[in-house]
Amino acid sequence: MSRKFFGTDGVRGLANTHPMTAEMALRLGAAAGRYFRNDGSNGHRVVIGKDTRLSGYLFENALTAGLTSTGMNVFLLGPVPTPAVGMLTPSLRADLGIMISASHNPAHDNGIKFFGPDGFKLSDAAEAEIERLLDAGVEPVQAGNIGRAKRIDDGRFRYGERVKSTLPGGMRLTGLKVVVDCANGAAYRAAPDILWELGANVIPVGVNPNGYNINDGVGSTAPRTAAETVVAHNADVGLCLDGDADRVVVLDQNGKAADGDQVMALLAGRWAETGRLTGGALVATVMSNLGLERFLAGRGLGLERTKVGDRYVVERMRAGGFNLGGEQSGHIVMSDYATTGDGLLAGIQVLAALVETGRPASELLHQFDPVPQMLKNVGFTAGTAPLEAEAVKRASRAAEAQLNGKGRLLLRPSGTEPLIRVMVECEDEALLARVVDDMVDTIAAAGA
Repeated sequence: MSRKFFGTDGVRGLANTHPMTAEMALRLGAAAGRYFRNDGSNGHRVVIGKDTRLSGYLFENALTAGLTSTGMNVFLLGPVPTPAVGMLTPSLRADLGIMISASHNPAHDNGIKFFGPDGFKLSDAAEAEIERLLDAGVEPVQAGNIGRAKRIDDGRFRYGERVKSTLPGGMRLTGLKVVVDCANGAAYRAAPDILWELGANVIPVGVNPNGYNINDGVGSTAPRTAAETVVAHNADVGLCLDGDADRVVVLDQNGKAADGDQVMALLAGRWAETGRLTGGALVATVMSNLGLERFLAGRGLGLERTKVGDRYVVERMRAGGFNLGGEQSGHIVMSDYATTGDGLLAGIQVLAALVETGRPASELLHQFDPVPQMLKNVGFTAGTAPLEAEAVKRASRAAEAQLNGKGRLLLRPSGTEPLIRVMVECEDEALLARVVDDMVDTIAAAGA
């Protein structure tokens, strides 16, 4: 069953504009409530967290109204990281978890992400069924069966205790000077507190949210401020989270950024050496660099690739028994500890490596030389399917022949916009530019 509103990671868009309106959130809450409260009893629960966007109040209240109208009981966590919702949903014996966030997007956007009773994001099939209920309409329960809402004040503390427990026993971060950039988002209180409690000397950035400044010049998509802070304070490392703290970009002591591929390479290598890496492979998306694949192969490890989206990484991890995966963008999933990407948790694993090895971050965060990569977006007229055009197929075959043994080509449609994403990796940078330009021109002509 196809999905109209759900994208790669829930429902997302411009706040107060279809589909991200209060009315839609109310209907979506009712549909999700009906889907999970399928036996008619009043013992069903849902956990709701949010980031710091002003529109979070709007969607929190609308979702609560829709859910309680179907008899669901709602626990409101307030601002917490997305992985906290994944953790607290099974902890609180809830049937459903909801995170209100548009992640790394600007403040005027918002989104709604769903987690099942096991703390993992809902499957495509479950989201499609919720959409079916959304279209069909949901009858509210009788007045005596309306659900209740309760605010949980210690959600971030519960999350913090879980995160701290993942640091090797007895280890402290004493002596480490850490810049943590919280993007004025969901982890603005939790992350500095957790790092301080573990013994680090913490220099916080992006911890003054006002409802409008989430991801605004700070966070994983804008690490310059944190990088300057690292250098200015002679810090050992910087952790840049995004708005809902499910991804991280790590900075070395010189302010140089390491993406998720470098972090995954570091963790995979260390875990393999100590026998902690299950399945003999790392799970990553088609966007991860070819250099990562070669790094792993050199250590006898595999790379399982999925389509873009951390939910698909997690699905493959669960199906294949792997315990480490993630995305180049900084979603790092460690299934021994969490059900979804957790930027702070991944950052703490990097800090543990710094403590254990005594090596500087600049060494630990450069595990391999990336193969040069170029990504371009090509717009097309809505309704056309340029990837199905014969000219594009011919150009793709020709490009792959040229890249054989030297790199790779990836063409994929955007999940939210009429765009085709063209990604090419190649050690020969002249060939790289030529292949990208040829594919972009061919796709543009086919999609006009």
